[in-house]
Amino acid sequence: MFDTMTLTKIVGGFCGALLVFLLTAWVATAMFTVGGDHGHGEDHAQAYVIETGAEEGGAAEEEGPAFEELYASADPEAGAKVFNKCKACHKIDGTNATGPHLDGVVERAVDSVEGFAYSGALEEHFEVWHPENLDIFIENPKSAAPGTKMSFAGIKKAQDRADLIAYLATLN
Repeated sequence: MFDTMTLTKIVGGFCGALLVFLLTAWVATAMFTVGGDHGHGEDHAQAYVIETGAEEGGAAEEEGPAFEELYASADPEAGAKVFNKCKACHKIDGTNATGPHLDGVVERAVDSVEGFAYSGALEEHFEVWHPENLDIFIENPKSAAPGTKMSFAGIKKAQDRADLIAYLATLN
């Protein structure tokens, strides 16, 4: 059953498959290598630039009204609509969900809801949930308190944040 010719064909098949595998790996590495020296040297120019209208150098964006002004004229009813983004994780009836309940959160001490296991990252950055602190945190939770459990991306519009905080203040 296994004569010399059959054994030669089997070994040849394995060698051929290995050769194809090695050549494919070599070509893929040559085509898709990231980093390293690709013949550009230390300084090389970008091939083309896509103009986005943004100035280089990290110029400050146009700043709108201060948070205090927005908060003073905030609309709690509009904030109730913004709160719909929060309902997936937070409740306002005094019970905890994925996140702690938010009734009474304005002017409440950070990490103070009984029965909720906090990450501890908030205490390092905030002591009390003043409206200003809530504004900073709600804008981008991950950058305001690195290590927080809150996976929400944040609310970018300052007016929406002010309205939301005004709504939460009515729940005290």
